[in-house]
Amino acid sequence: MELPWLGEHCSERSCKQLDFLPLKCDACGEVFCKDHIRYDDHKCSSAYKKNVQVPVCPLCSTPIPVQKGEIPDVVVGAHIDKDCKYNPAQQKQKIFTNKCLKPGCKRKEMMKVICEQCGGNFCIKHRHPLDHNCIGSSQPISKA
Repeated sequence: MELPWLGEHCSERSCKQLDFLPLKCDACGEVFCKDHIRYDDHKCSSAYKKNVQVPVCPLCSTPIPVQKGEIPDVVVGAHIDKDCKYNPAQQKQKIFTNKCLKPGCKRKEMMKVICEQCGGNFCIKHRHPLDHNCIGSSQPISKA
């Protein structure tokens, strides 16, 4: 072996592989190879300090704080039953809210279609000044 001082051996008892790019566990501080760096892979006794996950409510997308020793599913269920701000009416907001101002037309568009001459909001069918009998401008309207 030419460079015996390089690298470190994996701290996992079953491995002890000489690794030239060893990784240090941020929870327990021991050195591991790439195959044993995850908390579960080396059965880290200090993983509870770092491996913290915050559950999120599936309805309102709010993070739910969980105390040590509590079961996340139970805490999220209690949140849904009591504190959840989920409003199913928000899911069905109307998209087509821009009503055409042409008399007799009941169409609604997703986006406003404003006439440059009179400033009214019209549907695609009545968007041109000739189609809604525009009286907003004194300039003659051509049929081109």
